[in-house]
This record gives sequence, C-alpha cells and structure tokens, in this order.
Amino acid sequence: MRRLTRKWNQFTAKILDLPQDVVQDLPRITMIGNVQLYVENHRGVLHFSSENLKLELTKGTLEVFGRHLVIRAILSEEVFIEGLIDNVKYMP
Repeated sequence: MRRLTRKWNQFTAKILDLPQDVVQDLPRITMIGNVQLYVENHRGVLHFSSENLKLELTKGTLEVFGRHLVIRAILSEEVFIEGLIDNVKYMP
C-alpha cells in the first residue's frame, strides 16, 4: 500500500509540475560556500556540538562536520547553521 501511495504522489507531482521535495517530504539542503547551511524537512537534532551536527531526516540522517558551528535558527522543520563547514554526509 505504501508503495502505491508513493507512486501516486510521484505521478501527481509530475502532472502538476510540483517540486519532489514537497510531495515526497524530502529534505532540501542549501549550502552557501562553506560557511552557511540551511536544511528544510528535518525531523530533529540528534546531536550538536561546535564540531558536529547530526540531523534526523525522513529517510536517514545528515551529519555536518566543521569548526565553530552555531545553530542560528531552528524551527520544527528547518534549521540554519553557520560556521566553517568541512564535510556534509548523508546516510540513508
């Protein structure tokens, strides 16, 4: 049943020309240089320190490594991070 729902959502998104992240609840990750990171559609912060941030996503986790990391803003589904970002790792 879940597979059918996913297929239907993909079909609807294609017909209506909707972004896949909206329809499938996928994360949208925007990175500006190596100093800012904006993540939409996260499910919560699993770990945070000045060198490491781990976010829970709908399907997996996102891990950010860097120096002097600071969470500038956090909302229920959005988080904005600043600092010197060295590595971003997505784990399905």
